[in-house]
Amino acid sequence: MPHRSYLVGLIGSGIGPSLSPALHEREADRQGLRLVYRPIDIDTLGVPPEAVGDLLRAARDLGFDGLNITHPCKQLVIEHLDALTPQAEALGAVNTVVFEDGRAVGHNTDVTGFATSFARGLPDALLERVVQLGAGGAGAAVAHATLTLGAERVTVVDALPERAAALAGSLNRAFGEGRAAAAPPERRTELLAQADGIVHATPTGMAAHPGLPLPAELLHSGLWVAEVVYRPLETELLRTARALGCATLDGGGMAAFQAADAFRLFTGREPDAARMLADLTELAGAVGASN
Repeated sequence: MPHRSYLVGLIGSGIGPSLSPALHEREADRQGLRLVYRPIDIDTLGVPPEAVGDLLRAARDLGFDGLNITHPCKQLVIEHLDALTPQAEALGAVNTVVFEDGRAVGHNTDVTGFATSFARGLPDALLERVVQLGAGGAGAAVAHATLTLGAERVTVVDALPERAAALAGSLNRAFGEGRAAAAPPERRTELLAQADGIVHATPTGMAAHPGLPLPAELLHSGLWVAEVVYRPLETELLRTARALGCATLDGGGMAAFQAADAFRLFTGREPDAARMLADLTELAGAVGASN
């Protein structure tokens, strides 16, 4: 096989602290591949999110092999792509674009990343009634993943009722009526009393947004708790849940496994996902104190 190099990047806002460049470059180094991963920050460039189409075309013209796409461009990028995988289409969000044969194809590895992490970290979790906090971009991906894993019903709670209702509607179209519902925050008490587990998909708990996404007294030992936030890996929600005896899953697995799935798409090579998770844990720990 002729020796070749790979050029990939990440388009998004405020992506300076992203761990994606290090995750991809470390795995490439171990495999003896030459891969350069460049952040393309719209804030630094001084362009609006709608410029994602121009940036995508520029990257294709400059010979990039692919791009990761993050907030706030995951939906906006879709109209500029030539094709979508069925999963990305159902989700209405793309986080990975591969340039192949002159075409730009959109994928979503957030879904597969969370599903892999959950199956590995909470293999025995009951999935009859799941409450999900948050209906944003990450929320859509993890709700799809949770239903793909076999959850019977996911109830989406969001501070914006119309956003929760829109996500529940799209989930029911994708998975069948009755698999998803929307509920206002006021109903959390009754919902969590009957739930098997909680998926947390809001920014609360991130270094920049510390705190708990719900009153601590709503947690009980019968719940499992899965977190999407991975900086820090140990959020206040996970610490509180663990102290009560809940089974927990941190956000590191989703971050590492979505990167592994993207690496496979970019290079055609099989990543060592366990090694990438170890990298993520090390990198997130190293920046935890400063972020």
